[in-house]
Amino acid sequence: MSQTIGRTRLAYSRAWHHVSLASPTTPSLGRLASRIAILLMGKHKPIWDPSTDCGDYVVATGCNDVLVTGKKKEQKMYYKRTTRPGVMRSLSMESMIRKWGGGEVLKRAVRGMLPKNRLRDKRLERLKVFEGEAHPYRTNLMRFEGRIRQVEPEIKTEVLKQTSV
Repeated sequence: MSQTIGRTRLAYSRAWHHVSLASPTTPSLGRLASRIAILLMGKHKPIWDPSTDCGDYVVATGCNDVLVTGKKKEQKMYYKRTTRPGVMRSLSMESMIRKWGGGEVLKRAVRGMLPKNRLRDKRLERLKVFEGEAHPYRTNLMRFEGRIRQVEPEIKTEVLKQTSV
């Protein structure tokens, strides 16, 4: 028997998921990042394998409304090292949101949730973040807020001729 049962091209097809951070039921940053990481890795699919990249695309909108608990906006620090020894730059979450937007904060949180291997950058490229609600991927989305999008079939104006045999 073949070992590739169920590992068809249809099983590896990538879906597009939509996450709106502006909705009132959005979880906090860490919980949201772990859910997005699961979608990017493909762990929600029955064919998941750690060595293959079978994850989906995720479009996150409204990233300027990132929800964090406590005083993390003022106290959480992001560090960046330069090539010079002894030089380390720090930036608070609040100033990072002002400088680069909430999308960068979300990307860094998701990056920390992904496994540290050669697939991490490829998976992170499939995360599309936008500050507002507008984005160019509306036609690709399969799910809006967890509900499956219904696509209406195109109506052909041509009349099909039936031929009798």
